[in-house]
Amino acid sequence: MLILGLAGCARFQPRPVSPAETAANLETRRLDNPAFRQFLDKNLQRQFTSWPPKAWDFETLTLAALYYHPSLDVARAQWNVALGGNITAAARPNPIISAAPGYAPSATGVTSPWFPAISFDLPVETMGKRGYRKAHAEHLSESARLNIATMAWQVRSNLRTSLIDYTATRRREALLQKQLSVQEQIVKSLEQQLQAGAISSSELTLVVISQGKIQLDLADARRLSADARVRVADALGISVAALEGVDLNYELSTLPPTDSDLTSAEARHQALLGRADILGALADYAASQSALQLEIAKQYPDIHLGPAYQYDLGEHKISLSLTAELPVLNQNQGPIAEAEGRRAEFAARFYALQAKVLTEIDRALAAYRVTRDNLSALELLAAAQKKQYEAVEGQLKVGAASPLDLLNSQVEMNVSELVQLDGRVKLQQARGALEDALQRPIDSMKSLLIEQPQRPPALKEKKP
Repeated sequence: MLILGLAGCARFQPRPVSPAETAANLETRRLDNPAFRQFLDKNLQRQFTSWPPKAWDFETLTLAALYYHPSLDVARAQWNVALGGNITAAARPNPIISAAPGYAPSATGVTSPWFPAISFDLPVETMGKRGYRKAHAEHLSESARLNIATMAWQVRSNLRTSLIDYTATRRREALLQKQLSVQEQIVKSLEQQLQAGAISSSELTLVVISQGKIQLDLADARRLSADARVRVADALGISVAALEGVDLNYELSTLPPTDSDLTSAEARHQALLGRADILGALADYAASQSALQLEIAKQYPDIHLGPAYQYDLGEHKISLSLTAELPVLNQNQGPIAEAEGRRAEFAARFYALQAKVLTEIDRALAAYRVTRDNLSALELLAAAQKKQYEAVEGQLKVGAASPLDLLNSQVEMNVSELVQLDGRVKLQQARGALEDALQRPIDSMKSLLIEQPQRPPALKEKKP
């Protein structure tokens, strides 16, 4: 039995971590990786006609983040630890064998002075303790599995935020560059009027100051664009060098017709009952219940069967002992009280989490409705400003307006476009916050997959 037991033992296999190799691996992560292409084909269920794609939208970039981001590797590793806990909880206690050789110096005659003995200790667990251990471990592993989905959503949320910021800063940079070009034409026209004595130098100074402010805004927009690009790379789990030449885009101008799903009572109800962190908190509470059941079961002692054999001075002796702990000094009251306290704690945590989710939904919904109404007003203003520009353009053709009037009207139209862009960005941010509160994507992605077959571990089959 000892030989068979040793033969089934696991062997240690060293797996050293090399900082140089891991750093090199991080530097070589790219979006044109053939293995990543196979992952996209499998999860998007479509083939790419050209690789890599010319433009990357939010859907494909989300899958890239789920493929590369290291935080998901950590969450999957934690799940593997919890799955190992299932094996530990299901294990039965091993029997114990004891050998006790004895020698009698006073033995005389032909009788052997040796009286060896061998005994066994066969533990028998009572009151279903093993079942409670298994249930406790299974609930913890389920909580760890749901944590993968929570982390996947966090990765998606971070990517969306950084991608919206990057797209917005790029468009703001383009609008400011356009505005600066118009402002330079205005300054040039006013300089000519100043030379002709048609205006004073103070009028030109004000316009030059406005031009300087636009230049500062443009420089700041370029800085923010570079910073947002770095944050996009961080959200994807790759280096910023891997985004060189990659066209990143997030659609800011239009909203899908399914936005009504976000504001429905059913979506709110499903979030309060079915968010991954809500289900994970429920699994933690169920684990605390099983832990309490286990501690209550420990009030009742386990039984130890002890068959023994002894060869005593020529006689064969067989005995059987029955051993059990006597619960007379304590009945496991302390661990039971601790388990009851932990159960109450996890119940309070669940209530607090559900209340937090409810508040998040209410706040995000209110912000979404306000920003949506504000954007409608800004779009009307931008349309009116564009109509005004077209009117001045028509007046210029008939000689009723000067080129400077048209340039000033164009500046005002550019300002309204910048304000409209800010409104669209705020609406997309509010929509994203509402998605986060509901943990429900409303784009073309149907679910967040949490399992991946190869390195980096992917997320195909199982989902919470």
